Amino acid sequence: MSQPKPFVSLTGMSKSFVGVKVLKDVSFDVRQGEVHALLGENGAGKSTLIKMLAGLYKPDSGAIVVDGDEVKFAATSDATAAGIATVYQELLLFPELTVAENVFLGHYPRTRLGLIDWPTVRERTRDLLDQLDTHDLDVDAKVLSLSVAQRQRVEIAKALSRNARILIMDEPTASLVESDVQRLMQVVRQLRARGVGIVYVSHRMSEIFALADRVTVLRDGAHVATCDIGEVNEQKLVSMMVGRPIDSLFPKAEAEIGDTVLEVKNLNHGRHVQDISFSLRRGEILGIAGLVGSGRTELALTLFGMTPATSGEILLEGDAVRIASPRQARDLGIAYVPEDRGLQGLVKSMAIRKNVSMATIERLSSGIFIRGRAEADRALAAVRRFGIRCRNIGQPVGELSGGNQQKVVIAKWLETEPRVLILDEPTRGVDVGAKAEIHTIMGELVKRGVAIIMISSELPEVLGMSDRILVMSGGRVTAEIDRADATPERVGAAMTAHRNAEAA
Repeated sequence: MSQPKPFVSLTGMSKSFVGVKVLKDVSFDVRQGEVHALLGENGAGKSTLIKMLAGLYKPDSGAIVVDGDEVKFAATSDATAAGIATVYQELLLFPELTVAENVFLGHYPRTRLGLIDWPTVRERTRDLLDQLDTHDLDVDAKVLSLSVAQRQRVEIAKALSRNARILIMDEPTASLVESDVQRLMQVVRQLRARGVGIVYVSHRMSEIFALADRVTVLRDGAHVATCDIGEVNEQKLVSMMVGRPIDSLFPKAEAEIGDTVLEVKNLNHGRHVQDISFSLRRGEILGIAGLVGSGRTELALTLFGMTPATSGEILLEGDAVRIASPRQARDLGIAYVPEDRGLQGLVKSMAIRKNVSMATIERLSSGIFIRGRAEADRALAAVRRFGIRCRNIGQPVGELSGGNQQKVVIAKWLETEPRVLILDEPTRGVDVGAKAEIHTIMGELVKRGVAIIMISSELPEVLGMSDRILVMSGGRVTAEIDRADATPERVGAAMTAHRNAEAA
């Protein structure tokens, strides 16, 4: 049976920035009514390729063919006019405008007098949202009042309002909770059934195998392979992406678990941290699972002194301590790698060396002067130890891939020589190669006796890396489960226990 012709084809695409070739003679095509997954590590060239397809970048060489005709996109508006739309990870909506205003911004229906036809705008927006099974969204609501998942559906409706035949989705589930992930996947299936072609960029293998018809893998700016999804398995895809086999994404280290280093008794702060008690031992990874809003991050912020406890006790190696600030937490041997590395963990405009030394700058100072050689030596040691891929330690950290940025944040806090390391979503938004490397780093740390609290929204990560699992819901601990007894069903049930009790 012959395959349908591609609606859009890119052939021989190459692109360089400042003399560095980031895309090398890559070919890629998309058919209407298919989900074509685009995979590769951070820095593989995925973003550059989709930005050329979206009209944001002009290729140095190569051709773009849309519906049989060669085209040249001088701007994103040219790609939009050709039926190609993009939903980026950072959603491009105006928060102060309403849902309807955002959906038709730039191409409002007009009356005979040339005025905006607001009743038609609302009616057509409502129809587009209904097509996405988004019946509960008020078209007159301001976007700033919406959840991330709701904003994403507005962005998709915006694309459909321009009759998009190809929709590029860049890491669409990176910021979604599991229930919203499932809902988005259903929307993708509906769009495919209507004949829309989807370019789906994601690091999550479960989504790729659940949705994709075909998959294309890039590595180091070059095309590795394009396959039907039935021809590959996860191990083969990972191997193609990283250029080497990865034995396990969750390399659980056999570390000796020692004495209790942290004990929390009846800890409280606001409605998200209520009567929390647990212990953490040296060499142990304590996973904390829960839905968004369960109190996981709020607990971490309380332990780190950003939102000090209003009552309860914190004991470090048996001694009661009061943690009123991050500085106090650091001095007591507690380090925190935050959920949002871009806003809370790094200064992206600053060099790698400056970011690595940021948490321990006093140790590298002589009076008002920083000992530059010592700072550089520590940064170089971190680059070697963690395999941070960079030009040099003077490179702005914002230029690194997500996985390498995360390694810089971890390196920064390990400079404080912590007894307790809190990792909040340690592998969010990083590729499979970097994910395996971060998990290996965690294994090395627990072997050295560091006690780790790992907060993660990815249940396989929690199950794969934890020695014990603490489950939170509604600001409370609803279960504590040993690794041997942990199953997805048991953890999942505890994650919704508080909500189910409220519903009853």
